[in-house]
Amino acid sequence: MKDMKRIAVVTSGGDVPGLNAAIRAVTRTALACGARVIGVQRGYEGLIAGEFIEMTSKDVGGILRKGGTILGTSRSERFMTDEGRRAAKAQLERAGVDGLIVIGGNGTLAGANELYKLGFPLVGVPKTIDNDQYGTDTAIGVDTALNTIAEAVGRIKDTASSHRRAFLVEVMGRRCGYLALASGIICGAEMVLIPEHPATPDEVAHRIIEVSRIGKAHCIIIVAEGWPPGLRALQHHLLTNHVEEGFDVREVVLGHVQRGGTPTAFDRLLATRMGVRAVESLLDGSGIGHMVGLHGGQLSLVPLAVATAQPKPLSPELLHIADILCH
Repeated sequence: MKDMKRIAVVTSGGDVPGLNAAIRAVTRTALACGARVIGVQRGYEGLIAGEFIEMTSKDVGGILRKGGTILGTSRSERFMTDEGRRAAKAQLERAGVDGLIVIGGNGTLAGANELYKLGFPLVGVPKTIDNDQYGTDTAIGVDTALNTIAEAVGRIKDTASSHRRAFLVEVMGRRCGYLALASGIICGAEMVLIPEHPATPDEVAHRIIEVSRIGKAHCIIIVAEGWPPGLRALQHHLLTNHVEEGFDVREVVLGHVQRGGTPTAFDRLLATRMGVRAVESLLDGSGIGHMVGLHGGQLSLVPLAVATAQPKPLSPELLHIADILCH
């Protein structure tokens, strides 16, 4: 295999805490191995446009604790086309790049797999707060997002108890209920609503009334953003059916606050480990066409074709725990 003298790193899709720790690990590991590092700005859009900068050890100093990504990111419709991917490949080859580290979620890694099929050597690193990436126990950003939700819900619970209120708290996750499920457990929610196990608005109303009747000072219901019929429809149902028995009902959408902030120690360490493994496996050839995954605390290499072929199911254990504790 051709020696890799110049590798590139790109962050694409939604931002998550821990991306900068991964960029730092990739850069310094590659430099330590004698390779030059090219940073791709603005995700896949920047890759297609050839927006490249050379990275030095100094460039990644002091970024370990920062949220977001110093390289910038984007969601690129153009990269989802064969024409866009071929343009990106041409830009990399024109810049003398021998291999690529792609840090992203399922959509980004699916695009990376298509670029790999065109013959460009690359390794994927999973990042998503949704924890919906198949082939890894967890991804960069998940732990920080859960800690952010836990802190926010703790604050909401304080005011809920003071005013005797029920709060509907919407968390992110797209079509995956992991964040709602896990945060419901760690926050002591009275109910969790996820797309994988739909509940009716009437069931939610019954639960709020039940919590009020047993004398609790608050009622916290965690709602996944992908849960049908959705937060606003639920709030409307509760108000029009007069179920605010003993509780005022309020809604809170945590939104993009879940994607920002300083990464936790766990996310910093995970991002660093994955970044180092990605570079080493790219340089020795063992990880080309693969994603770095975490399984039982250990890193392993999963073919991108496998990692992007199917959705990741929710943990039966967490579903069982929530069924016991969040009802």
